[in-house]
Amino acid sequence: MTKPSLIPQGWIGLLFAQLLLGISALFPAASHAQEIEARTYSNAPIGINFISAGIAQAKAGNHTLTSEAMSLTHIFDAGGQSGKLTLVLPYAQLTGSSKIGGQTVNASTEGLSDPLIKAAINLYGAPALTLDEFKDYQQDLIVGVSLAASVPWGKYDDDQLINVGANRWFIQPGLGVSKALGPWRLELAGAGIFYTSNTNFMGGNSLSQNPVYSTQTHAIYYFQNTAWISVDATYFTGGQAYVNGNPISGSQENWRFGTTMSYPINRHNSIRLSASTGAYSRTNNSYDLYGISWQYRFGGGL
Repeated sequence: MTKPSLIPQGWIGLLFAQLLLGISALFPAASHAQEIEARTYSNAPIGINFISAGIAQAKAGNHTLTSEAMSLTHIFDAGGQSGKLTLVLPYAQLTGSSKIGGQTVNASTEGLSDPLIKAAINLYGAPALTLDEFKDYQQDLIVGVSLAASVPWGKYDDDQLINVGANRWFIQPGLGVSKALGPWRLELAGAGIFYTSNTNFMGGNSLSQNPVYSTQTHAIYYFQNTAWISVDATYFTGGQAYVNGNPISGSQENWRFGTTMSYPINRHNSIRLSASTGAYSRTNNSYDLYGISWQYRFGGGL
């Protein structure tokens, strides 16, 4: 039997608009399916570590999400091929207002967002090499798999419609290939994101969501000083949302385009700039995103 809704019927329009904004479009962990991430399936010397810290700002309509994040990545030997393990710790602030049915609804929340753990393991074409051995490595074709998970440890208040924590898990398996053509790297990847239910949504309601499926492609150009720039695109579909088994949104179908540039300052430090925008959205949840981060590389004989 379907659980009776504890939410007044007049809220359904508000839920629809805010769910798409707060869950599907903005928050870092829940929007992982929309992330445009180049070089997931690349090779690097084993034992190398990367610490990064950055800030990103997303804007959708009158809402702005500012997110600061720190991450740690470790490169390891995965059965003779290189693997990558990453932990992301985000903090977010959301401000803005929406007008629904002539009524202004303000949103303001701040706190720790859900941490993200991701492992990417290359299956072919990216042998596990030391720093000295890596100097002679020339990429051809790389094939790899990945698995990401969002841990529901972020700040969550069941009295608020919008939160910086999702109060639910997701897992995201993926598969990708990377092909070298001179100074270019061409990447193609696909993934699915699968959600558990939030059983404490707006006073004890159950929020569930269908899987989101995505594909993304990257054209990356490497300069002689190891700087690189990429042109990126991603497409994703699915993700219909339900409250107590009743649909409150349709399936998503979105295109995003972006670019990323990484510039080395010295042997250990680099700066990365990124930007992306929604080119098409069937459910009107496009957003613009800009970010800057600093990365420090250490270990592995550096």
